[in-house]
Amino acid sequence: MKKNIVVIEGDGIGPEVTKQSVRVLNAIAENFGHEFAYSYQLMGADAIDKTGNPLPDATIEACLGSDAVLFGAIGHPKYDNDPTARVRPEQGLLKLRKSLQLFANIRPINTYPSLQHLSPLKSKNLEGVDFIIFRELTGGIYFGEKKINEEKTEASDNCVYTREEIERVSHLAFQYAQKRKKKLTLVDKANVLETSRLWRKVVQEIAAEYTDVTVDYMFVDNAAMQIILNPKQFDVILTENMFGDIISDEASVLSGSLGLLPSASIGKGAALFEPIHGSYPQAAGKDIANPLGSVLSAAMLLEHFGLKEEAALVKEAAEWTLQNGFVTKDIDPVNFYFTSTLGELISDYVSGKIPGSVKKENIELRKSTII
Repeated sequence: MKKNIVVIEGDGIGPEVTKQSVRVLNAIAENFGHEFAYSYQLMGADAIDKTGNPLPDATIEACLGSDAVLFGAIGHPKYDNDPTARVRPEQGLLKLRKSLQLFANIRPINTYPSLQHLSPLKSKNLEGVDFIIFRELTGGIYFGEKKINEEKTEASDNCVYTREEIERVSHLAFQYAQKRKKKLTLVDKANVLETSRLWRKVVQEIAAEYTDVTVDYMFVDNAAMQIILNPKQFDVILTENMFGDIISDEASVLSGSLGLLPSASIGKGAALFEPIHGSYPQAAGKDIANPLGSVLSAAMLLEHFGLKEEAALVKEAAEWTLQNGFVTKDIDPVNFYFTSTLGELISDYVSGKIPGSVKKENIELRKSTII
């Protein structure tokens, strides 16, 4: 299989973690006879510094002509701490989602037995947690009209949704639910918001087409509480843009580290794959960031290409590192391994260079050389 992949390393730790994902993809290509061609493009603060534009036209054109986009992270303190900045890194990502018509963000939430001690939840509440969040990406308050009066004393952000926007992400979520435990939960605020009432009406109509899927409805404040109290009750969560942004970050703490979770954004154009963590500028250039979120995003990319065996092997390799204590500083601040070490270990596992019985003491601390 031959595929063209745009790589956007972005800001902060983005280049470091994305480099490991490309390394793993190359190992997959070599061992399974695939060919992945990479085109490196700019976006975010890095793009602003080099071109003055958070999303150059060349990046959009490359993405539109690609089979998929592998993305690192965007954001920089000089913009985060300046609310008056007219050009911001996040504008690039929002524009790219619109340009590629990426209407659904998919975030799987899993937990790992070896890391349950890192989660703020009790272990008994983490057993069997396996759900997926579908967040609508192109509508809602993020893209509505924004106003502020001349005196800067009153501001508004308009929240707008159309039936078409709701329908397309809902169908996708229902189809995923059919392949899983056949349960879907719509998260909204229909007791207050007119847009949420439209969401509920449309989803109720669509549910009639998926009679094998059980549907329930939950207000977002209750959903936020239930994700902490009893996360294993969920299978597929469907929600609008802002609610999805908030509860997916909340759910991410269940695994024990933000660095572990991948995501996919899909729609009518090339799909985009990225870890859910931010740019974490404090760790940039130190080789200490967790690459697993990015590596598992690459696994989702492989699944998108229909390469299920290859994707499963990458997931197996990532879980092998966790089970054997090969973890980065966010998980173990004392006996940790470098970002590049994890990338090399996972690539070696994928390539069959690491025997299944290898023990931690046979690998040099913070290096992946087997001795």
